[in-house]
Amino acid sequence: MARILAIGGAHIDRTGRLDAPHHAGASNPGRWVSEPGGGAFNAARNLARLGHHVTLVSPRGGDAAADQVAEAAEAAGIVDCPLTFLDRATPSYTAILEPDGNLVTALADMALYDIIPARRLMSARMRARIAASDLVLADANLPQDALTALTHETGTQGVPMAAIAVSPAKVVRWKASLSALTLLAMNTAEAAALARGSEGGGDDVPGAWLPALRATGLGSGLVSAGAGPVHAYAGETALSFVPPPLSEIVDVTGAGDALLSGYLDAWLNGKPVEACLISGIALARLTTATAGPVRQDLTGERLAQAIAAMPKPAGI
Repeated sequence: MARILAIGGAHIDRTGRLDAPHHAGASNPGRWVSEPGGGAFNAARNLARLGHHVTLVSPRGGDAAADQVAEAAEAAGIVDCPLTFLDRATPSYTAILEPDGNLVTALADMALYDIIPARRLMSARMRARIAASDLVLADANLPQDALTALTHETGTQGVPMAAIAVSPAKVVRWKASLSALTLLAMNTAEAAALARGSEGGGDDVPGAWLPALRATGLGSGLVSAGAGPVHAYAGETALSFVPPPLSEIVDVTGAGDALLSGYLDAWLNGKPVEACLISGIALARLTTATAGPVRQDLTGERLAQAIAAMPKPAGI
C-alpha cells in the first residue's frame, strides 16, 4: 500500500440535525453531535482504513478539541504530527442539517489555519516527509503562500500531489499551482470560482467545464454536484456519472472527501479513470449512509462490495 502525507484541516465538526424541515428566522428543534472532521483529515482516515500508511500534519490549538482530533487519528491508524499553537483554539466547522441530511447552512471558524507561514510549514522535517511519500494530499485551508511552497517542493521531489478545494472562497488559493497538481477535487461551485474568467467558465453544462478547467492549467479534475452528476477528467479522458438514487441519506458531511478518497485509492492501485470514478462514488455513497464525515467501519472489502454494485459511467 502507498505512503501518503496528508496536510491541512483536522478540526472539530459540530453538526446540528433538525427534527423537522428548517424554518428561517425561527427556533428549530434538533440535536447536536460533535466529532473530528476536516477535508484532509477525513480523506486521511478513509485512506488509512483502506490500508494505506498515512501521516497527518495539521495546525491545532492547545485545547481539548486538539486531543479529540489526536484520539481520532490514532483510532484510524494514522501517524499524527500536529503543528501545535498552545495559545490558540483548534478550528471548528458547524453545520445545520435538514432531517434528510441535506445542508441548511454552515459556519467555519478557521482562523488558526490562516496564520501558518510557508517557512513554518516547509521545515527540513517536512521536506523529508515529502521525500518519503508516494503521494501528498493537501486541502486549501492553509494560506496560498504555504500551498504554493508545498506544491513547488512536491514538484521538485517528483512526488504526486492531490488537492481538495474546500470552498469557493479557498479554491483560488490553488491557482498559482494548478499545473503542478496531480488532481484537484471540487464541487461545481468551487469549479466555477476556479474557472471564472476562463473560456466557458460561467457555463454549467458538463461539456463546457472541461475547456474552462483545462484552460486554468489543471490537467486532472474531479467535480461533484451533491446527488447530481460527477465529472472526472485526466488528460484527454473525460467521464460523467449520474449516481443511482440513494434509498436513505443519513449525513452528507464528508461525502466529497470520501469521493476523493475512493478515487485516490483506485488511482494508487494503478486503475484507469473510469475505475477511479466508480470507486470514489461508491465510497461517497457508503459515507452518506452513516452519521459523521467518515465511516468508522470502512474496510477495503466493504468498498469492493460497493464498487461491484455500481453501474459504469458515461463519456462526456
